[in-house]
Amino acid sequence: MNSLQHHHWDVSLDPHTVPVFLWLQWAHRRSLQPMQPTLARHGLSSAEFDLLATLRNAEPEHTLTPSQLLTQMLLTSGGLSKVMAQLEARGLIARLCRDDDRRIKPVRLTTDGKALIEQAMAETVANAGEWLRGALTAEERSQLIGLLMQLVHTDVTAQ
Repeated sequence: MNSLQHHHWDVSLDPHTVPVFLWLQWAHRRSLQPMQPTLARHGLSSAEFDLLATLRNAEPEHTLTPSQLLTQMLLTSGGLSKVMAQLEARGLIARLCRDDDRRIKPVRLTTDGKALIEQAMAETVANAGEWLRGALTAEERSQLIGLLMQLVHTDVTAQ
């Protein structure tokens, strides 16, 4: 397990910020571990899972433009193109043409894609829930949610 004892020089930069930053990174990495068996079973990379889940969470019709996907995901445009091509080849998404602007090709979740991501999400949430319930009490989970929401909703550019 990673430890702050191995990062003395990092902590010397800012002993109040660096531990939070490092523990957030390690917690994120750890939170992805329960997903790996599910992703492997469904033949999905984490980027493919993210794209399918993002489309699934879109309004009915589950369609977004590539630009909208980029604002909601942590991919470059080149990475997004690659992931879309892989998912389209498997029939999990469809690239559409707009009559009013042929340069924009919205991406729609197919029926097969929706079924796959719903199954994968259900398994992922069950595995993550098991891990979280084993690690934190209900009160601690609630506190963590509040703190993470506070971090996410704080404008870092205003600092």
